[in-house]
Amino acid sequence: MATAAPSAASRIAVVTGASSGIGAATARRLAAAGYRVVLTARRKDRIEALAEEITATGGQATAYPLDVTDRTAVDEFATAFKTIGVLVNNAGGALGADPVATGDPADWRQMYETNVIGTLNLTQALLPALTASGDGTIVIVSSTAGHGTYEGGGGYVAAKHGAHVLAETLRLEIVGTPVRVIEIAPGMVKTDEFALTRFSGDTDRAAKVYEGVAEPLTADDVADTITWTVTRPSHVNVDLLVLRPRAQASNTKVHRDA
Repeated sequence: MATAAPSAASRIAVVTGASSGIGAATARRLAAAGYRVVLTARRKDRIEALAEEITATGGQATAYPLDVTDRTAVDEFATAFKTIGVLVNNAGGALGADPVATGDPADWRQMYETNVIGTLNLTQALLPALTASGDGTIVIVSSTAGHGTYEGGGGYVAAKHGAHVLAETLRLEIVGTPVRVIEIAPGMVKTDEFALTRFSGDTDRAAKVYEGVAEPLTADDVADTITWTVTRPSHVNVDLLVLRPRAQASNTKVHRDA
């Protein structure tokens, strides 16, 4: 099925966490689909380079440095838009893999602030512009961690469950408005930074996450899925889409080659 081109009123797509991984890949995909993408992240140099890359290949992109947990900055950012078509809440991440008994409360707090409060901030600030477009879409990138628990994942699992509940509740509350709410829940995705960030730059520990898994998902796999859901006809809402690599049956069941 061919993807639908965005209408003039809904051609702007804001992508959070666009400096790397899934966010950057999603920005590229949406730009290729005809959206003018607004790239947000804390790392100004990364998003500016990505905006230049997208522009050089014929797309439209603007970089806007932003910390999604800073509500004042988010509200100021939102004043730039009367209407937008798409908000991809991708900013997030995991910190540590300690058990509940010894987990660092600061890590738990930071994960909640980024994955849940950051999503809340952008969604609240841009919901009027999404509604005004007459054809808005909110994408929340959660995780399979938001749908099942695993040992050592307590803080991240709690945060991603929060993101899932936010999406599910928002969909109930705004039904009847011209805004869709889509949740994308990826499983094992191998990116340059996710596991490294989780394990504080420990390359050996990060590598073990994917050890023996021939083909984990890539950032572009997830971006392709996000773009597919966004470009469905306006009356079609993909409430929840879970994707995993073939080698992963659940959060705790992964086939690894010897």
